[in-house]
Amino acid sequence: QVPLKPGRSLMDWIRLTKSGKDLTGLKGRLTEVTEDELAKHNKKEDCWICIRGFVYNVTPYMEYHPGGEDELMKAAGTDGTDLFDQVHRWVNYESMLKECLVGRMAVKPIAAPKGEVCKNEIISIMLYTKVKYILVCPKQVYIFVLPYFLFYSYDWFQTDSLITIVIYTKQKDMNAELVRVDCQDKRLRGEIIMDDHSYLVEVGRYCNFSIKINIAQKVGKVEIILKKKDNIHWKVLGQPLERHNTFIKCTDRGRFYRKCKLVSKTEVTHDTKLFCLMLPRSTYLQIPTGQHVYLKQIIAGTEVVKPYTPVLPFLPLDFKDLSHRDGAHIYLMIKIYSCGPFTQALENLQIGDYICVSNPEGNFKKSQVQTSEDLFLLAAGTGFTPMVKLLDFALTEVSSLRTVKLLFFNKTEDDILWRNQLEQLSLTDNRFEVQFILSQPTKDWVGKQGKISSSLLSEFVKRSRKDSKVLICICGPTPFTEQGVQ
Repeated sequence: QVPLKPGRSLMDWIRLTKSGKDLTGLKGRLTEVTEDELAKHNKKEDCWICIRGFVYNVTPYMEYHPGGEDELMKAAGTDGTDLFDQVHRWVNYESMLKECLVGRMAVKPIAAPKGEVCKNEIISIMLYTKVKYILVCPKQVYIFVLPYFLFYSYDWFQTDSLITIVIYTKQKDMNAELVRVDCQDKRLRGEIIMDDHSYLVEVGRYCNFSIKINIAQKVGKVEIILKKKDNIHWKVLGQPLERHNTFIKCTDRGRFYRKCKLVSKTEVTHDTKLFCLMLPRSTYLQIPTGQHVYLKQIIAGTEVVKPYTPVLPFLPLDFKDLSHRDGAHIYLMIKIYSCGPFTQALENLQIGDYICVSNPEGNFKKSQVQTSEDLFLLAAGTGFTPMVKLLDFALTEVSSLRTVKLLFFNKTEDDILWRNQLEQLSLTDNRFEVQFILSQPTKDWVGKQGKISSSLLSEFVKRSRKDSKVLICICGPTPFTEQGVQ
């Protein structure tokens, strides 16, 4: 992020978009944009960018962009979708830039190949399970079936009181964290995650069921059991929705949200609170270690989305105590910024209010920890939040770890999150060590001080033995992370 000029905050941008001012330069007219036309608008004073097939005039937004003008200019006059996804795919650009919409990209015509069609062509066709597509070419007929057709399918059956949906994945490593089920808004939705793809069963139906999930890990079978409210016989499972029975990339699936109720708000430090959100009764969701969710709020009529990493309600000292894994609540440790409209909106939520929470996302793999002997966690401020579940997993389930060390950077003692719990954990488990490092300590501070640096890291980041396998995880503000990686 870069410092913005006065009057260039998120709220200032929202006010500008509501002012009625023409932000496209086209006086409200939408146009179809060719690649050649897009390429002409590549200057700061005239900057168009394409994201997912839609073209926006981002010139008015230049001074409001938290990442600075230079970042936007990297995509000037081009398709910036890939760059956008790399940097901040979570941003709801459709809402933020809706008043800057110029129009759609023109669809390029596809020229038919000369000569005999399809003879030596490789053609890929996405098939829906149980639906066959046939491509007819001169002299030949091709039938294409993608591999998932053989692996993913579903069936359902019923008794007087229960509906059971069975999804067959044939994946031997299937587990509860890969299953997400929601019954809400007249929609029954069951999603199974497989690496970077997902399989979806989604039908329209009035429903508000209690849900039970059974997983047969060895054969990869998932059962979604719904309890009927009455004994009526169902003729169909429901009306198939647009992406029902599909297997596609998670990034192409679109983000799904459910409404969660705020049940408590607890002070952690002077500016950080622990929010406890309760999942709907008809939702089944477990958030994997190292993954985050998105919160969605309407602020001044504009939809704003922010990512947060769920934590535990506390750091468990007795690993046999499973009370922190009830599966019905999501805990978020959030720093409240006086000039941050999103966190101020969260602060103003009352107990019993609802907030939209997305499905989890992230690329972290537990196997990275399971194959390590030394684990070092470098955290600054609320960059500590992803470390909470990671600590729990590492100390509970990874017997190969010799050392687990947390280097926790903060400005002052008052900023340290869960200090007492961390110190108590270090006394309970002899593999765990924590070092608090302050950049603005008082004269009474006797611990380490300074900012992240090579000399400081070389003092603490050491192997337990000469050739031990090391994993280092880092999270914090961008300058901290970049400096730490260097």
